[in-house]
Amino acid sequence: MTNASTVLALSTTNRMLRTRDRMHELFAKSQAGAYSEPEAGRLLEQTNRVEKQAVLLLSALGSIYVALGAFAGATLVTLLGAALAHFQGALWFRLLAGLGLCLGFVGVGALVLGSGSLFRATQLSLMNIREEATLIRQRHALRGANPAAGSKQAS
Repeated sequence: MTNASTVLALSTTNRMLRTRDRMHELFAKSQAGAYSEPEAGRLLEQTNRVEKQAVLLLSALGSIYVALGAFAGATLVTLLGAALAHFQGALWFRLLAGLGLCLGFVGVGALVLGSGSLFRATQLSLMNIREEATLIRQRHALRGANPAAGSKQAS
């Protein structure tokens, strides 16, 4: 579980960095100049979704870090309990095993919460992808209907 949490933390960090890059692209697009009211609305909607996605990714990363710490703690406590059981008796072993089990539950719970945040962040990303795909198809259809407009935009 510790290894899975570490891989999930790494991939979430990469997604966070890509979200930062996407926000930078949107910022540059907003600085580029004038665009129509619908384009301005789409840009603002995408900006809001990317920002919310970043917040969800940060929340997921926090949960994954809690899971990672809990799983590492559970492993340490369980090993300590197993090592001390011979010297300290059954009571210490049961207490440490119970603490290790509780930490394991915290880790699993944090992974579930983090996964939920990652799923919601992915849904927001998909919304932006679909919106951009629709816009590309609309522009392509307009260029096909008016070839002169396509050549003006290309130059």
